[in-house]
Amino acid sequence: MTEGQEHAPSRRRRRFEDISSRAYEHPADRSALVALRKLSGFDTVFKALSGLLPERSLRLLFLSDSVRVSDDQFAHLHTMLRDACYILDLEKVPAMYVTQDPKPNAMCIGLDEPIIVVTTGLVELLDEEEMRAVVGHEVGHALSGHSVYRTILLFLTGLAVKVAWIPLGNVAIMAIVTALREWFRKSELSADRAGLLVGQDLQASMRGLMKIAGGNHLHEMNVDAFLKQAEEYEAGGDLRDSVLKILNVLPRSHPFTTVRAAELKRWAESRDHQRIMDGHYPRRSEDKDTSVTDSFRESASHYADSVRTSKDPLMKLVGDIAGGAGDLGGRLRDKFTGAAGTGGGSGGATGGER
Repeated sequence: MTEGQEHAPSRRRRRFEDISSRAYEHPADRSALVALRKLSGFDTVFKALSGLLPERSLRLLFLSDSVRVSDDQFAHLHTMLRDACYILDLEKVPAMYVTQDPKPNAMCIGLDEPIIVVTTGLVELLDEEEMRAVVGHEVGHALSGHSVYRTILLFLTGLAVKVAWIPLGNVAIMAIVTALREWFRKSELSADRAGLLVGQDLQASMRGLMKIAGGNHLHEMNVDAFLKQAEEYEAGGDLRDSVLKILNVLPRSHPFTTVRAAELKRWAESRDHQRIMDGHYPRRSEDKDTSVTDSFRESASHYADSVRTSKDPLMKLVGDIAGGAGDLGGRLRDKFTGAAGTGGGSGGATGGER
């Protein structure tokens, strides 16, 4: 047996044998990944691209200038890492490093094999259960294959700086970077869900996100008040604020922390999460039979429902306009399912992400 399979968690938690990353992936993240995995020649292209990427250099850098987590170094993190791999049934335990940086951060990178890097700022900020959710978050990235695209995003972001002086060169690269950032923000929501599946402690996940936003002053913060901030952010302001929200998030690789907390709480209370905890989830052995069309249909359905239920002024305007000419959610569903229109604008889409 492998290291991840023979090591049971330090306390009793549910294990998800053969779980597919599709079980916890955000619909937009999942549809993009399914399409990429089904794309003919995709692996060949990225293996060729790997020669251009500084992956080997990154591995040597962390090996030489960071501390590799093991039974002898940061043993408590090594235990968490093996626990996370055991729970998500990840066969090979990724290498993990702690690097000196006061800013709390973590990432999963690598093309051939993922490596996980956490900063000293994060290790010092979080307690054991909060850190467990973060380690599960990064293992979720590894299971989903996010490390490949994260590495490419880092490479292209650096390249954009180097070619900024070339006319139009930076524009072309930044267009790709912007698209990758939009996908990666959704992948972070997926990984937050993986972190919850590993830690199986919603309050610890909430506390961790709150500390990342406000620092190590837990006695001064309140989870309910923090979630109210997310509600105020999503619903407040006018159309100008809606545009500013879009502009503010474009350069970011991660969603805003309050938004992540609210998204994770909604998912934790959903039927999808409960079904996984009950043992009903997609299996990795079934991934090859996954339909690209079904994944895009689910993604379109999610966005349609998001527009319909959003409290954001711009999204409400879009929904109102669409409602006047026929329900937007229904139209998007019909487009992706091929269903014939029934006429009328009152038969709106029902339900949301479950």
